Amino acid sequence: MKVLRIIARLNVGGPARHVVWLTGELNDREIESRLLAGTVPPGEEDMGYFAEQNGVTPRFISELSRELSLKDAVSLIKIYREMRDFQPDVVHTHTAKAGTVGRVAALIYKWATWRSLIGRPRPVRVVHTFHGHVFHSYYGGAKTRLFLFIEKVLARVATDRIITISAQQLDEISGRFGVGNARQFAVVPLGIDLGQFANAAADRGVLRAEIGAADDEIVVGFVGRLTEIKNLPLLIRAARRAIDSTAGEPKMRFVVIGDGNVRASVEELIRDQGVADAFHLLGNRPDVATLLPGLDIIALTSRNEGTPLSLIEGMASGVPFVSTAVGGVIDLAGQVADEKAGFKVCKRGVLVGDDSDASFSEGLLYLAKSEKLRQSISIAGRAFVLESYSKERLVSDIRELYRGLFSGPAAGEP
Repeated sequence: MKVLRIIARLNVGGPARHVVWLTGELNDREIESRLLAGTVPPGEEDMGYFAEQNGVTPRFISELSRELSLKDAVSLIKIYREMRDFQPDVVHTHTAKAGTVGRVAALIYKWATWRSLIGRPRPVRVVHTFHGHVFHSYYGGAKTRLFLFIEKVLARVATDRIITISAQQLDEISGRFGVGNARQFAVVPLGIDLGQFANAAADRGVLRAEIGAADDEIVVGFVGRLTEIKNLPLLIRAARRAIDSTAGEPKMRFVVIGDGNVRASVEELIRDQGVADAFHLLGNRPDVATLLPGLDIIALTSRNEGTPLSLIEGMASGVPFVSTAVGGVIDLAGQVADEKAGFKVCKRGVLVGDDSDASFSEGLLYLAKSEKLRQSISIAGRAFVLESYSKERLVSDIRELYRGLFSGPAAGEP
């Protein structure tokens, strides 16, 4: 079985690692995999090195990038040519832009054969994975409606299976936004290399020594791209409130691991809020797995998410989280144990119900002040991730999904 996997760019984040792992692991006597990737734009770090480390050699299409442009027509032609050359049985697209261009190219490849005249198009199957979605909080109303319309059309005529990475995401994409039909969907949670977190306890002091944090200080960390959707201003303003509320007891430090196009404005807001002494911006780091155990809390303030890899990795390291209640974060948090004003204490995390500074600050402080709660969430979260989010499980799930693709008619066929 030949599988052509397509992603818009191998930038820092979960989707890049996801496609590299799948391409590398699903390349054996049963499956031959090829990875197509586009261009990483200025201001974002390229994770091409991660592909190399995992023995994967992507084929790059320079015209394929995140933003809409006239170059998309060129990337469409080049992807179609790759399909003609590789002759895939399965085309698997990841992320919105690659999902659009890749599925249109697959539709052309499928029907652009004389055999279509006798009702026998190429027997290619098309799979698309939503790592997140752009149906709210990214763009204005008109652009969002256009993207939603495109997704609905592609789901109907050019997609055999749609993968979401959490049950909550399935409810949003299929239920709330009406993309596809229920029979098309499969929920396949993310997977990570759990082995890198096996020595989490021993790595507790690495980050704390780097920033000079004492044992009794609460270190709160954000891990991810510094982009608008991550809403870092909420974290900074909530940090200001939390610091004022505690009057130094407990003393709190904030660590930002990652980089992106809004870094300059984040630095400016940190200065304006008067919390520069409490914040440490470390930039992109290849040693995230050894830094995470030094956190007491991992914080996420996103307006929209799929299932954030940063929280899964934090949970694997035994770090409890506080987050806005978006996307797959709700599934990670689990059952609600206690409901407070503005936030909910769940079995595996604390969820903030809105994006107000006061609510996020209160949720953060509640977790920071209770060592017993942090320990309870830490134990439950780590056990949950070890059981449910291994890379091996991910690869097995996708392999089985591919095997089942050819049991019925393809998209657009009777």
